[in-house]
Amino acid sequence: MRLATFNLLHGRSLSDGTVHADRVASAIADLDADVLGLQEVDKAQPRSGLLDLTAIAADALGAQVHRFAAAVVGTPGEQWQPWRSDDDNAHPLYGIALVSRYPVTTWQITALPGAPMRSPIYDPDNGLRLLKDEPRVLLAAVLDTPRGPLTVATTHLSFVPGWNLRQLRHAVRTLRALPAPRVLLGDLNMPARPVRAVSGWRPLGRAATFPSPMPRAQLDHILADPRGLDRLGRVVQVATSRPPVSDHLPLVVQLDR
Repeated sequence: MRLATFNLLHGRSLSDGTVHADRVASAIADLDADVLGLQEVDKAQPRSGLLDLTAIAADALGAQVHRFAAAVVGTPGEQWQPWRSDDDNAHPLYGIALVSRYPVTTWQITALPGAPMRSPIYDPDNGLRLLKDEPRVLLAAVLDTPRGPLTVATTHLSFVPGWNLRQLRHAVRTLRALPAPRVLLGDLNMPARPVRAVSGWRPLGRAATFPSPMPRAQLDHILADPRGLDRLGRVVQVATSRPPVSDHLPLVVQLDR
């Protein structure tokens, strides 16, 4: 089984600042993941050519199922509001996604507690800015795999220190209500040491993933709950790649059969 997580930066290339469906598809296909968690995913956004990036990823992997979970309606860094209902699907959306080559028996979306304050963040186009943090969500699925049920979730946690720790605690508590073994894929916006200390979950792969031109930090993680870990399989490979999109590198973990 091959697991991967990838912050897409809405499919944007750092080389020319544009979004092209074929670049996104090529980047995803190269991962050859059986289960893929995606963050910073656009749907019907003018800035990404109105593309459905989740559907493009699923097609690239030949995946049976996929689901997009919106966090906001509108465009981050510009005008947006928290996503409320499926009635907003005609508008530009932004969020996270999960793609699976295995059937899904259960889906679950959980809102995570958001940071209440504006915080400084570096924008490559506009420099240092004070930004209101976006809502954050956890998208979980119970997969029907040849080894039995497997809970996999993805999330994109806050860039605000402290609040991302609170969100991580909330996420692992939520996931423990779903069947073991359990795996969390995502951009957690913090390095491995606090991630493990707060969650108690085991990192399945260690590699620098950000920023993509010269990675110095691991912000993207694949974690496993120690409860049921023996049924997950043994890690036989950890890899990153250098796709033509995003300011993050994807993280890939191969488990034995």
